[in-house]
Amino acid sequence: MGSIYLRGETLWIKYYRLGKPYRESAGTKKESEAKRLLKLREGQVEEGKFPGLQVNRTRFNDLKDGFLLDYRINGKKSLDRAELSFKHLENFFGNCKAADITTNRIKEYITKKQDEGAANGSINRTLAALKRAFSLAIRQTPPIVASMPYIPMLKENNVRTGFYSYEEYVSIMDRLPAYMKGVFTVGYFTGMRKEEILTLQWEQVNLFDRTVTLEAGTTKNNEARILYLTGELYETILEQHNNKKGSYVFHRAGQKITDFRFAWSKAFREAGIEEKLFHDLRRTAVRNMIRAGIPEKVAMKISGHKTRSVFDRYNIVNEEDLKIAAEKVSDLHKAHEKLVENIEAGTVMGTIAISSYRKGR
Repeated sequence: MGSIYLRGETLWIKYYRLGKPYRESAGTKKESEAKRLLKLREGQVEEGKFPGLQVNRTRFNDLKDGFLLDYRINGKKSLDRAELSFKHLENFFGNCKAADITTNRIKEYITKKQDEGAANGSINRTLAALKRAFSLAIRQTPPIVASMPYIPMLKENNVRTGFYSYEEYVSIMDRLPAYMKGVFTVGYFTGMRKEEILTLQWEQVNLFDRTVTLEAGTTKNNEARILYLTGELYETILEQHNNKKGSYVFHRAGQKITDFRFAWSKAFREAGIEEKLFHDLRRTAVRNMIRAGIPEKVAMKISGHKTRSVFDRYNIVNEEDLKIAAEKVSDLHKAHEKLVENIEAGTVMGTIAISSYRKGR
């Protein structure tokens, strides 16, 4: 049987689970409230739903540590992004108890981020990280949280429209520092992801065969792919080889490039162009490959898109594409009309040919 006793000026309760005694502060001086807590705990023990006392001690930092440890154990490639998400969350939730992270508290976080100008997509990335952290905490043995709060996700626009014209590519290229020029070129021509470029090492490059090999496990979709180097792309890699320092193809004074946001923003300001994402180079490469007549399956293999649905989101159709399409249709009709005129004038076919052409058309 459980019991209630006084410790200092606060009532405590004592109960048993599998013969093991548990002591817990009732956090009150009122005996009636202490009795209610004791009855609750005894009921949970009886039903096998007693979560243990750890759930009352778990804090936000425990959730964060468990989440990031899972990323490291599984070798996930977006660890930097995960750490950034929790940095945003930590600025708001601090080291509060996990039990205090309620739906209302989460909505306050959402409102604060929106007031700061954060996009819904960016807020959702942090909310998804928080939800994953709670899920991992519940699945632990024993669990370190009793339940997961409802975490509302925001509506976001997944339509991606950013891309670079060739003129913008040239203008930005002229203003980037030397260590970034090659990175920018490879992104523009191949659609490789930023981390794929920044982590590229010389052992993956074959200058004789003019190829770059991305091994399975180093790409986001864990599928290997080979990229062939031609033209400006090959010249860029060759220039990097002439300035080789260490194992990374692209480097900054021999060290891996990690952050180039300042140089990136500066180049756009000097060019007088609204700043775009590095990821927009990926969309640009896909669009350019399709415009060049490269079959979609081949373009997907080059860019590393595993599913057609995702690829279609990158194969942007813009106003210029629609204009070009309209001009092509107009040119086709003009060609038909010209052919009919030539046929009727007797310069190409006879009367039978005219009839056959019109029936075919």
